Amino acid sequence: MSADATPGSTPDVRSWWDDAVGRTHAVRRTFTRDDLAAHEQLCGDVCGSEVPEPLVAGLFSTLLGVHLPGPGTNYLKQVLRPRRAARAGEALEAVVEVVRVVPDKRLVYLVTTCRGEGGDVIAEGEALVLAGGITAP
Repeated sequence: MSADATPGSTPDVRSWWDDAVGRTHAVRRTFTRDDLAAHEQLCGDVCGSEVPEPLVAGLFSTLLGVHLPGPGTNYLKQVLRPRRAARAGEALEAVVEVVRVVPDKRLVYLVTTCRGEGGDVIAEGEALVLAGGITAP
């Protein structure tokens, strides 16, 4: 994120990479019984009143591809460890946090956590992505 220099000013030479570690972004979602029924119809996966893991994982995909690092991001590796099932109608919050970057290779390591009502962990893990939309310094 460098600013255009104007005559007599010092250009901003900081890049996205300089302060990436520690950045977080969150998304909140409550999956309804209708969402689960649509998932069952699409995948044939009968889930009853429990939110299937692919829907929880999709929250992280949204975060990584839209928000942090954002458009152009490509998954290289994801680990998701479920802790308990989320229920239809339960408010979920998924969070990603940048924990390490390798700017010259545009690699971003993140910790991923999804919490349910009351703050208990639904799933946690890690992701390694290629920040395709962010220029290496």
